[in-house]
Amino acid sequence: MPLSFLAADRAFETVDDVALPFDDRDHWRRPYRPGPCRVGAAALCLLLASYVLFAAVVIALTSSVSEAGVIFGVSLLVIAAALRLLRMGVWVSARGLRHVGFLRTRTVSWGRVAAVRTVQQPVRWLGLPRTVQGQALTLLRRDRATDGALPLLTTHGADFFGRVEAFDRAADAVEAWAEEYGRH
Repeated sequence: MPLSFLAADRAFETVDDVALPFDDRDHWRRPYRPGPCRVGAAALCLLLASYVLFAAVVIALTSSVSEAGVIFGVSLLVIAAALRLLRMGVWVSARGLRHVGFLRTRTVSWGRVAAVRTVQQPVRWLGLPRTVQGQALTLLRRDRATDGALPLLTTHGADFFGRVEAFDRAADAVEAWAEEYGRH
């Protein structure tokens, strides 16, 4: 089964001189691979879901079907959480930039993007309240100049923890998309 979310980074590894190597630019794409922390957490969630599904089958065979249905529903929630965890990140297309979080997705059209920059600042360590010094790819919007910059990617996030070169490639790719479509 092809895993399309893993193919995004390979396109940037094969094309050195072209910043936007995709033919269909209207399709939403993540210009980097999900990090090992994110993939590992999703794999653990799916492993947990398989045990919960097995428990639902055992409960259905030995007890009531309604109790098994509740356990089956819990397993579906765990699977949905794992899939959402894999979808998290920054996605780009010719229409704009999309920041997908676990519970919330924000889409900003390129016309509303003032700048996308890499800055040195305190960043959250793996999304926890603890902050460390690192780099962040920030989004400045034209309609919210006073609110400050929204951090899109960080060097200490789940996608780039311990992979500074991958962060630099991803930040360059998102900045190239912003430069290309921000002037239209």
